[in-house]
Amino acid sequence: MDNAEGVKTLLSDYPKFVSRKRLGEYEAAEVLLDLHNALELADLTDRQREAIRLVYFEDLTQAEAGKRMGIAKQNVEAYISNAARKIAGIYYYWAGHGEGYSTGGRING
Repeated sequence: MDNAEGVKTLLSDYPKFVSRKRLGEYEAAEVLLDLHNALELADLTDRQREAIRLVYFEDLTQAEAGKRMGIAKQNVEAYISNAARKIAGIYYYWAGHGEGYSTGGRING
């Protein structure tokens, strides 16, 4: 999770983690807790937070999110990429300090 692509993968799998948490899977709950903590600690701008929320938590396309935000799809993509780098920095810090939960891949299903 200590790179932007890994963070984007984790964010893409957000609905699966929520479903697994509802089924009582403790590891999914840990992943979600860490993700929300990382989002808080990553010093994201309001626009970065909004882009993440719309695309990954509300399941809009980047084009739809852009319309809602009043910006071009490319700007949404840039906000997400920059946010993912910041979030990855939090996971990188945690990995070096034995903090946070790390998962080796996506949750299937």
